[in-house]
Amino acid sequence: MRKKDLAILIIERLKKEYPDTGCSLEYDDAWKLLVSVRLAAQCTDARVNEVVKDLYAKFPDVKALANAPVEEIEKIVRPCGLGHGKAKDISGCMKILHEKYDGKVPDDFDKLMELPGVGRKSANLIVGDVFGKPAIVTDTHCIRLVNRFGLVNNEKDPKKVEMALWKIIPPEEGNDFCHRLVDHGRAVCTARTKPYCDKCCLNDICKSSTVK
Repeated sequence: MRKKDLAILIIERLKKEYPDTGCSLEYDDAWKLLVSVRLAAQCTDARVNEVVKDLYAKFPDVKALANAPVEEIEKIVRPCGLGHGKAKDISGCMKILHEKYDGKVPDDFDKLMELPGVGRKSANLIVGDVFGKPAIVTDTHCIRLVNRFGLVNNEKDPKKVEMALWKIIPPEEGNDFCHRLVDHGRAVCTARTKPYCDKCCLNDICKSSTVK
């Protein structure tokens, strides 16, 4: 089966398995998703969702966070790990949004990539979730699963995986497909335990399945 055909089949099955997918980081404004996705590096989304409540209680908007001392931000976000680096990036990012973009998050991928602490994964998440543009978010779940499925071949570099997926995933499907990979990676195709192939909706077409 061609990879493009396999991808379409996987997309359709994951749609049935996880019809109500979406980002597990909680936000009600684009700038908050920027903050949360930076904090989520090497930290669970659940913890980030708790920590940001205290952050926004003290600094409720872009201007307040832009003017906040890095040390004050760091005190609050420390439970997410890598506190100083994350606080510094959040401060720098909010300063640019406040001074250059009137507090708004740009909807342009390249402009997002210029913000401190924003890489391809974060920029894709923002343009896909906030602005509804085609996006492929190559997080750890995505990279692990698409290798196991056989959509990419032994490739771990996030950008190379992203570029390979752009060739076989319909643009309009990319964003939700990646969210469903997170759902599936948490529930079935796990990283820290043996994958539950016997419960997998893809076990007859997955390259790595143990139950064919």
